[in-house]
Amino acid sequence: MAESGRDAGRGAQRHVVYGMHAVAAALSRAPERVLELWLKEPRADSRAQQIKEQAEAAGVSVQIVAPAALEKLTGEVAHQGVAAALRPLAPWSEDQLFAHLDQLTRPAFLLVLDGVTDPHNLGACLRSADAAGVDAIVIPKDRSASVDGVVRKVAAGAAEFVPVAAVTNLARTLESLKQRNIWVVGLDGAAEKNLYDADLTGALALVVGAEGSGMRRLTRERCDFLVRIPMAGQVESLNLSVCAGIALFDALRQRMPSASKPMPL
Repeated sequence: MAESGRDAGRGAQRHVVYGMHAVAAALSRAPERVLELWLKEPRADSRAQQIKEQAEAAGVSVQIVAPAALEKLTGEVAHQGVAAALRPLAPWSEDQLFAHLDQLTRPAFLLVLDGVTDPHNLGACLRSADAAGVDAIVIPKDRSASVDGVVRKVAAGAAEFVPVAAVTNLARTLESLKQRNIWVVGLDGAAEKNLYDADLTGALALVVGAEGSGMRRLTRERCDFLVRIPMAGQVESLNLSVCAGIALFDALRQRMPSASKPMPL
């Protein structure tokens, strides 16, 4: 008897996500990629019970396990009593990225990371990108961290949902984005233009450079304009993932006026 698509994936590479929000998001947004679920006894926790019912409705195998078993799966993290194994989200090619952009019915919103080699920074950028509603992250195939276990752990589930396109020639890709009427805006501490004075409401590719060295020359030259984050203190620069988060959420603020309303806790 042939294996089902879900069962066939059990022997393939799997990634573990944990925490109520990340697991619930996986079941809601991509139940076909959820291979297995582990829960501590859910009867005393209404959120855990909801996740159990959601998983069972999707045909996902649910195992009730002791907290020690969850810690063995996830490590010493705040797993909140739930973890799930997911089939990995495969990296996109340049063609897949463009096909997705061509199908969008709203202005595109991209984050471009030029040579980010620290997996912790890449993971933090993925987390911010997911929260800000980014359509995809673009990275070069070379001179960049890959989406590995460290990145996925730091991203806290976001790596399972934000597509990452790894491209051979980043400068050429930026030119192709511009041909699709997507504005390419680079973050640069020496830029004359203030981030908060920039219009980020249209189709946008926000570019952040590497740790320490920033954007490469060809990347900078492909930007339509550069912006800087204003700083009032004595520190000369911010961590790149912090810079990306600030810029992404200012773009979100401009693109979604309702996002300025208080968010439920």
